[in-house]
Amino acid sequence: MKINVYELLERVRTNKPVVHHLTNWVTIYDCANIVKVFGASPVMAHAQEEVADMAKIASALVLNIGTLTVDFVEAMKIAAKSANEKGIPVVLDVCGAGATNLRNKKCFELLDSVKINIIKGNASEVARIAGENVKTKGVDATDVNKDLIEIAKMLAMSRNCTVVITGKEDVVSDGKITFIVKNGHEIMSHIVGTGCMATSVIGTFAAVEKDLALASASALCCFEVAAEIAIKKSKGPGSFKTNLYDAVYSLDKKTIEKMQNIECILGNKSY
Repeated sequence: MKINVYELLERVRTNKPVVHHLTNWVTIYDCANIVKVFGASPVMAHAQEEVADMAKIASALVLNIGTLTVDFVEAMKIAAKSANEKGIPVVLDVCGAGATNLRNKKCFELLDSVKINIIKGNASEVARIAGENVKTKGVDATDVNKDLIEIAKMLAMSRNCTVVITGKEDVVSDGKITFIVKNGHEIMSHIVGTGCMATSVIGTFAAVEKDLALASASALCCFEVAAEIAIKKSKGPGSFKTNLYDAVYSLDKKTIEKMQNIECILGNKSY
């Protein structure tokens, strides 16, 4: 079963959705830039006094707890409640979950107080949110000795959401259908910001597609196909980052259809 990834990218470029972020201060510029290069409109509004209004004019809301503070999470709750009222998707990057008690506590506060439509993180971050006793090394994943597909499916069903676990192969599941995205390049793990950028791209595609598992898988596929193109022109992490933006901007139907590598698991069958 081959999904039409390019059709969603074309929709992003045509609709130019507003994607509201309350995100990581370390990577905020990268997140804004990648959303813009994909063809959407990023807005980075954090003040509690305006986040509800900003969410009302957006088509998706992206939350990222990378640079966590208690006040920041309160602003996230306000923005998410406004997004829930409007009915737009809310993406939560559980960045660093499993590293400290505060991060764990605030992730669960968000999940319990507002509707989160997409939970995204690396293997140990998502495993911790799913209730596993794992530790995260700062914001880097540690080994999880359990089936990541089952963790994603179980968490998706228990939270009634879509779960994204990024890694060498990305797992995307809404509990019923699971996608394994096999695009990308190892160099992405050596650059600060690619994980946060991926979250923003997921939010961008979720802004134009109601099937959030499909949106998430398509977003990661496009982002990672661009990475495969960029690395061929790059000498290292610095030039790769520049070339990544160019590759995203130049993505076309022929390239995506040729390079996309997504496995679909439905029930006990793989397509």
